[in-house]
Amino acid sequence: MPGVRPQERASAPQSRASAPQSRASAPFRARYPVRIGDINYGGHMGNDKYLLLFHDARLAFLASLGVSEKDIGGGAGLIMSEVQVRFQAEIFLGDELEVSVRPRNVQASRFALDYEVTRVGDGLSVAGGSTALAAFDYAKRRVTRLPEAFQAALAALTEA
Repeated sequence: MPGVRPQERASAPQSRASAPQSRASAPFRARYPVRIGDINYGGHMGNDKYLLLFHDARLAFLASLGVSEKDIGGGAGLIMSEVQVRFQAEIFLGDELEVSVRPRNVQASRFALDYEVTRVGDGLSVAGGSTALAAFDYAKRRVTRLPEAFQAALAALTEA
């Protein structure tokens, strides 16, 4: 059946790719069940779904700080300027994933978020990546400064 984990997959070697962070040190984690709509013709999670996975985790991370992508305070929202994805192992229908999120490189108007995706069932690191985000004034259509309170909250999490 397409999208269902092959039995022999459980004994496959773990990925050797390095992760940008340790799960134990991540300040935020979100769970994500892999659904049928996440599976492509290859029987594993489609590459486009990794961006949605990062997006869902990012929204939950921001909500945990009391903000949203549309409102980080001071009339600013967020806009993405760059994304990077590392595919480390196949992800299958029925897998439960844990996405760890950690901010880094907090600057006056920009910061990055690193993501590490772990399959809960076997603890295997299956993907990772990062997004570069900037504070954006959607009314003026330009990059602006991160609000002080939001910048401080991010900075505190980079030191955790």
